[in-house]
Amino acid sequence: MDARRLFGTSGIRGVVDQDLSPDFCRRVALAIGTTLPQSSSVCIATDTRISRDVIKEAITTGLLSCGVNVVDLGILPTPALALLTRESGFAAGIMVTASHNPPEFNGIKLFTKNSLGYSQAQEIEIERVYFDQKFRQGKKGTWEQAQDMKQRYLSSVKGKLALPGSNRHPKVVIDPGNGAASGFASDIFVQMGFNVVPVNDEPDGLFPGRSPEPKEDTLQGTLDFLRQHNADLAICFDGDADRVVFCDKEGFLGFNEPIAFISRLAVKKTGKKKVATTVETGTLLDLAVKDLGVQVFRGRVGDVAVAHLAQQLDAALGVEQVGVYIMPEVGYYPDSIFASLFLISQLSDVGEIRQFFQGIPRLFFEKAKVSCPNEFKESVMVRAKEKAHLFASEEINTLDGLRLQFADSWLLIRASGTEPVIRVISESTSQKQTDQLIGKGKELVQSLVEADK
Repeated sequence: MDARRLFGTSGIRGVVDQDLSPDFCRRVALAIGTTLPQSSSVCIATDTRISRDVIKEAITTGLLSCGVNVVDLGILPTPALALLTRESGFAAGIMVTASHNPPEFNGIKLFTKNSLGYSQAQEIEIERVYFDQKFRQGKKGTWEQAQDMKQRYLSSVKGKLALPGSNRHPKVVIDPGNGAASGFASDIFVQMGFNVVPVNDEPDGLFPGRSPEPKEDTLQGTLDFLRQHNADLAICFDGDADRVVFCDKEGFLGFNEPIAFISRLAVKKTGKKKVATTVETGTLLDLAVKDLGVQVFRGRVGDVAVAHLAQQLDAALGVEQVGVYIMPEVGYYPDSIFASLFLISQLSDVGEIRQFFQGIPRLFFEKAKVSCPNEFKESVMVRAKEKAHLFASEEINTLDGLRLQFADSWLLIRASGTEPVIRVISESTSQKQTDQLIGKGKELVQSLVEADK
């Protein structure tokens, strides 16, 4: 792991037995436990990765040895772990997951007793204890297993949603991608009264059905399945179900489109006039809520950063264009299951989504990434910012990466906090201009990475 920081934009993450050894996880858990009061109780859950038990046992060992009690919730989606941390009165919740990363990755994600992701200050405190190795010793904690987590989650959220009316029964494909929502989300949707056809619904940490990262090129099989079963909508989760994207019969509904549409619904329902998002989010969100007098605030990337920003602003919701939804009525944590239920409960017809965007000028949004070893990321980004003037942009934003604003387009160059890559993202009113900006951004980053090797 990076000698200076353990935490990235979404917890601690790395390749198992390279970045993330059992001994490393045990020592991280010792640091976590040391920052909690003696005899605190924490809950722990995992996604479906084959390394889940090894990592979970290492974390549990570390926590128990410094006097923290552990309750094992088994395999659960991240939103369920986050909500149950608060609802069951735990001092903290620990999710063992690498989210959308490939099977060889795993990670550690932390939630406070209020279901909010650990703040940067809390992460820094854990890192200080970890590097100083000043771990608390004391009476060994206790361990137990809990049951019926699905029903506890459902009972907590169903009162906050309207059940579908007699004329509102869309047929939905639920695709957890063999991840943590397997057998969980589909059952929740059935119990909420929806007509469900599941696919990739068996938990399997090798993700045989598709990649744990749901996007247009990984969802072709799901789209074919939707059409074969004449379903109206496919709801597609990532490995731990903190992200969700959607397909209809016409194809992938995009990244910016659903967050814009759901934001509009949330603003109408809550009456709040602020939406929290990140520097990666496209302009479509602004256009979709402009007529409602809404302000869109862009902060740092990562669901924890978005959650804290949404809370600070008292926003209608917080969103990331990758499919993260922070819905304050359930809590300041990413809950893709609740967001999906909220969306479908508000629709009389799935076609409303595409129909709405027909009235908005078309924008061309593209994402690319350039491989970059973690140890080179900082120097590459420093030098990228030094060369920002070469792009002759109207505005330069360095809040999180390098975001260059032009008259009718923008370009973002940013080091990923979850993968060994530099991301290049652009949006414009023409595909040609977007492609040109992506090309220029990639060319710059590749030259800087090569110079470091």
